[in-house]
Amino acid sequence: MAFPGKKLINDPNDVVTEFIEGLVETYPGLQYLDGFPQVKVVLRADVSQTTYDKVAIISGGGSGHEPAHAGFVGEGMLTAAICGDIFASPPVDSILAGIRAVTGPKGCLLIVKNYTGDRLNFGLAAEQAKSEGYKVETVIVGDDCALPPPRGIAGRRGLAGTILVHKVAGAAAAAGLPLADVAAEAKRASEMVGTMGVALSVCTLPGQVTSDRLGPGKMELGLGIHGEPGAAVVDLQPVDVVVSHVLTQILSPETNYVPITRGSRVVLMVNGLGGTPISELMIATGKAVPKLQLEHGLAVDRVYTGSFMTSLDMAGFSISIMKADPVILQRLDASTKAPYWPVAADGNHPPAKIPVPVPPSWSAKSDESRPSQLNEQGQILEAAIEASANAIINLKDSLNEWDSKVGDGDCGSTMCRGAKAILEDIKNYPLNDAAETVNEIGSSMGRVMGGTSGILYTIFCKAASTQLKSSSNSGVMGKQWAEALAASIAAISKYGGASAGYRTLLDALIPALSVLQERLNAGDEPSTAFVVSSEAAIAGAESTKHMQAQAGRSTYVSGEILSSVPDPGAMAAATWYRAAALVVKEKYNRQGD
Repeated sequence: MAFPGKKLINDPNDVVTEFIEGLVETYPGLQYLDGFPQVKVVLRADVSQTTYDKVAIISGGGSGHEPAHAGFVGEGMLTAAICGDIFASPPVDSILAGIRAVTGPKGCLLIVKNYTGDRLNFGLAAEQAKSEGYKVETVIVGDDCALPPPRGIAGRRGLAGTILVHKVAGAAAAAGLPLADVAAEAKRASEMVGTMGVALSVCTLPGQVTSDRLGPGKMELGLGIHGEPGAAVVDLQPVDVVVSHVLTQILSPETNYVPITRGSRVVLMVNGLGGTPISELMIATGKAVPKLQLEHGLAVDRVYTGSFMTSLDMAGFSISIMKADPVILQRLDASTKAPYWPVAADGNHPPAKIPVPVPPSWSAKSDESRPSQLNEQGQILEAAIEASANAIINLKDSLNEWDSKVGDGDCGSTMCRGAKAILEDIKNYPLNDAAETVNEIGSSMGRVMGGTSGILYTIFCKAASTQLKSSSNSGVMGKQWAEALAASIAAISKYGGASAGYRTLLDALIPALSVLQERLNAGDEPSTAFVVSSEAAIAGAESTKHMQAQAGRSTYVSGEILSSVPDPGAMAAATWYRAAALVVKEKYNRQGD
């Protein structure tokens, strides 16, 4: 009979919140936002967004990796850490609460491990924060060197090397650098580090049965920090042999994951995964340093050994190697009060909890409700929105039919929920303000659309709104709409990872943008250019029949089935785009009569 793994906990659902409570009682430099259980944010007690005059460094992700990320909050490192549930990305509202709590006029940098959930949720939070006026930059860290270079958009996983990126970014921010420079240093650091892990056991989630996947006498090479399978299961080997394999894999010239060659100077981090005694970690470190020096010809400038990014109670370790230079060493050596870098727990305790900040009250914004009289732009925008929404509702059954062959069969239902929400909410949209209306469309869709589609369309609208706000001083014309579409496409590609040819909604929108820009530059009347570009959107969506999927559930579907139907997401995008274009053209033709 199988039994749940033994844990010193209370309710498994309270593990994360009770961890945070204990953490802030231990370290007087930390506080948390009073928003449990939805909002789980640890932040520096000495930072307030109203007075903070440096770039805020924010990271986070699923819990279960302690001390990451909350244990690295402190002066000289993270300003705030956003904690999700065990192995689950934190929700957008929680990330936004952290951004609002600590981000001052210098802006904030989000450091995100390369997992789809983290990319999307932090990405949407970033776009929302930008729309609220915050300066936000994002750096994605993918330092995994265990698996062959991946196909598609998944990319390399974010592992313990992320902690070194935190330290570099935190020190750069503490030195007073502007946001762009802090982001550049963090991005460069992320490109200099590689990591690989090995484990003797998989982890046990609170309240769940311990897995015996590996079995006696076995170990796993290259598994992830959530217990996901790695590169290979092999017989247990002496740590000397294991360390040699890991170092060779990270430094392999075939994969070229890190720009480290003989003669380079490096930093070494040996990271325990949660269930490994410090003595075993030190043995691994003692073997790794001479191997790096003698076998790989590297100078080891710094060594960090301990548990930095764990996987609950997993027995094993990971090794991270970062190429060092004077700037990186200066950042790593800089003073920090982050408790698990580590630092001492001294000083007086401020109050443990502070209120969760809220966004500005809608009632305080005079122009954010439906105007009593629509101007010409408002009338056209209203008609375009209604036409697009109705077109999606009419296409519901076809979208579901296509999606049943290449996905989970609910694309039409999901899009229809968003369209109906828009039609319901349009009576409250500030239609004379295009930027705010687009922002409200995103909010309507995000409220009712689940899954990846909801997040992607909300990101789409937030990015477009932000762009329109920055370029609408003299009214929103064709050029401004094209710029907004370009910003939306860039945001979806950035956070979702897709691009042209991946069989997604971008395969409709990218051709549309290209034709729209081309026709506007050629001097076409904007509504005419809009209609011509919508034809390119339809053609682009139809062309997805001939594409191999590289994103979403369609990646698991055979090419024969994919060739029988277009991508539902692309067809949905082309449909609402075409409907809007035709109505806009009709409205302008009437005005000309």
